[in-house]
Amino acid sequence: MKKIIALTGAGISAESGLSTFRDSGGLWEEYNVYDVATPEAWESNQELVLEFYNKRRKQVIDASPNAAHHALASMEKKYDVTIITQNVDDLHERAGSKNVVHLHGELGKSRSSTDSSLIYNIEGWELKPGDLCEKKSQLRPHVVWFGEAVPMMEVAARITEQADILIVVGSSLSVYPAAGLISVAKKNIPKYLIDPKEVSVHDIDNLSCIKEKASIGVPKLAKTLMENES
Repeated sequence: MKKIIALTGAGISAESGLSTFRDSGGLWEEYNVYDVATPEAWESNQELVLEFYNKRRKQVIDASPNAAHHALASMEKKYDVTIITQNVDDLHERAGSKNVVHLHGELGKSRSSTDSSLIYNIEGWELKPGDLCEKKSQLRPHVVWFGEAVPMMEVAARITEQADILIVVGSSLSVYPAAGLISVAKKNIPKYLIDPKEVSVHDIDNLSCIKEKASIGVPKLAKTLMENES
């Protein structure tokens, strides 16, 4: 069974109504990144950081997977599919994808401020001041903040090296180190970039660009790939 690796970014979740960060009207126009998504922000104003992620978590709970999420999940019928996502939502899982690697953490989880191995599921949408881990330290969002290492990066790179087909969906390929994954894949395999905007990509062999939004482009590509394996 051929192995498909799908690298997904904010564009795939935007069609489910989730705010992106960098586009017009995105989250960074309402919040200063340094005030809510850095270790320094956490040290200086935990309540603001918790409020920001509580709003995002509530938005995710109210959202639903779209056609692109479902199309990626459907390809598991004929391919070995792994999703490597830059998104912290759980829409891939809710669409039925079984193998999902979250590069930047998971919004539905919290972790200890003092022991990163202590990770907990969050019941509902709210993480409050005074919510403590078993070592009595404040729980923080289980996400990778700016200035922090991306612990799943090496795992993602090893998985990407095994791809027979690589699909990139809704990513500007401008956020590193995640953007470098497309260069890790074998040169001779087919690669597909699905995004309605012009994405600057250079020196990538066997790359086909599909200038469609995710909910249109991914189902089209999935149909073609599934027919090829019938």
